[in-house]
Amino acid sequence: MKFVMTQAVCPEGMQLLDGIADVYVADNQDPNNYLDEMKDADALIVRIAKCDANAIENSPKLKVIGRTGVGYDSVDVKKATELGIPVVITPGANNRSVAEHAVAMIFALSKNLIEAQNEMCKGNWEIRGAKKAFELEGKTVGILGLGAIGRETAKICKGCGMSIAAYDPFMTKEQVEGYGAKYYEDYVELLKDSDVVSIHVPLTDQTRNMISKKELSVMKPTALIINCSRGGIINEADLVEALNNGVIAGAGTDVFCSEPPKTDDPLLNCRNLIVSPHSAAQTREAVIKMAQMCVKGCLAVAEGKKWPYVADKSVYEHEKWKGAD
Repeated sequence: MKFVMTQAVCPEGMQLLDGIADVYVADNQDPNNYLDEMKDADALIVRIAKCDANAIENSPKLKVIGRTGVGYDSVDVKKATELGIPVVITPGANNRSVAEHAVAMIFALSKNLIEAQNEMCKGNWEIRGAKKAFELEGKTVGILGLGAIGRETAKICKGCGMSIAAYDPFMTKEQVEGYGAKYYEDYVELLKDSDVVSIHVPLTDQTRNMISKKELSVMKPTALIINCSRGGIINEADLVEALNNGVIAGAGTDVFCSEPPKTDDPLLNCRNLIVSPHSAAQTREAVIKMAQMCVKGCLAVAEGKKWPYVADKSVYEHEKWKGAD
């Protein structure tokens, strides 16, 4: 059995393949650059990397694609499903890490920590009087997407004394209220009412540019917005304009439309923004859980077993999977 990886997973994940599979680590994010290695690959594991239709079609032995995370927009799932190739994902493995990261950004912005440090290191002690810091207790956090990560974020915020508002088009009012959140049928209304907004939706045709100039304009001028989900959900040019013109008070993003962004990207050079390099899920604990779950799933699928955690379960309707357990 042969596994190809765009990048090596952590040692705890690699150990699961010892004596079971030959492993080729490309250290390259695009499998199209090493199609010679893909010709006899049984499994491909990608991290923050692409896997398009061309790479899939030119991997004749490929049985499974693994993605160490829950998002899979960089993988052509439709093509993989057409060919009976499951795309293994790792739901739940990074819930706490991403939620904590989002809340850390909320704290950093609400206490103006980044500007305070930068200015103090320049000798500006008077930054202490900037009057930008505020308490979170009693404020409303609006959660866009009340899935596992959104719920974990809400739980932490509730522990800080915040009120929870939520929008999730896949949940009923009763379900949302069951999680202790105020239900919003229209996310624009949630934006109007929230002091902090935290985004936890996948990137789809429906959510691309979900937050643009129009949506930002209805938010409170004191509001913060956090995106630890996917680049492209917030229109980056509109966010830069909103921050530079004081339409909202601040933003935090772990994700970008183009990764990594260039150093002269306007988004990296605007006011009241804190950033991180798509690292919300990269805690020691989450990295191990994601790697082990991904490798175990890929091994199971490569051996002809139906693994439950895949991007599109309809793949098991393909003729390749007739009679499989």
